[in-house]
Amino acid sequence: MPRSIWKGAISFGLVTIPVKLYSATEEKDVSFRQVHPKDGGRIKYKRVCEKCGEEVPYGEIAKGYELPDGRMVILEKEDFDQLPLTTTKSVEVVQFVGEDEVDPTYFAKTYFMEAEGPGTKPYVLLRDALIKTGRCAVVKVALRSREALALIRPVDGVLRMHTMLWPDELRDGAFAAPPADVTVSDAEVTMAQSFIEALAGDFDPSQFHDAYREAVEEVVQSKLTGVEVAAPEEEAEEAEVVDLVAALRASVEAAKKRREEGAKQAV
Repeated sequence: MPRSIWKGAISFGLVTIPVKLYSATEEKDVSFRQVHPKDGGRIKYKRVCEKCGEEVPYGEIAKGYELPDGRMVILEKEDFDQLPLTTTKSVEVVQFVGEDEVDPTYFAKTYFMEAEGPGTKPYVLLRDALIKTGRCAVVKVALRSREALALIRPVDGVLRMHTMLWPDELRDGAFAAPPADVTVSDAEVTMAQSFIEALAGDFDPSQFHDAYREAVEEVVQSKLTGVEVAAPEEEAEEAEVVDLVAALRASVEAAKKRREEGAKQAV
């Protein structure tokens, strides 16, 4: 059972729902240590004050807010505890929206919400009401020393909360748009649609895996056992194709072939 990272309550009109938050995700990236290659010793860093040169223990490090003129304001734990926020221990519902109205680019992190004590019945009430109306709750909440927008939605009987970025934290991506004078023909679009249909299917995340992490772990085992890793087969280089329709037609055939081979292996 994971540990809850936050306790508070959802303010649903005049109804209060005590809840606990649990992180819904965990990173499983490959982790490396910085070491001295001569003897394998780990490299350690010292926290040194730039003014007096003293090494400062982690427990004695404070948070400083630097003003534009260079002045530094030191903030203590008590300052954060006294922040004038109504959302420090509550999840305040501010709006109900359709799930498709929120751009996924806004999502930052996902949490499971668990009802606590007497909160079970109002939790179920909110969950079922969201399901019946087909809407999600936009809320404000303070987590990890900052206030955030979040979206609460029912998934598999559980309320999930997705913290969101603020609008001014999203960059303008207009620079990445292709020039307006670049166009494609109907034939090219039709062939692209055929390729999309050839790879269309229901999303099943269990069918995918992290090949990079597996390859690194295989190399690590090779180092330990002294058994060399088999070199991957080199794929034949394909000639550059200028004709988009021809390239997509070949892609469709290759996709169909992969799907047929996958179906045979499944049997």
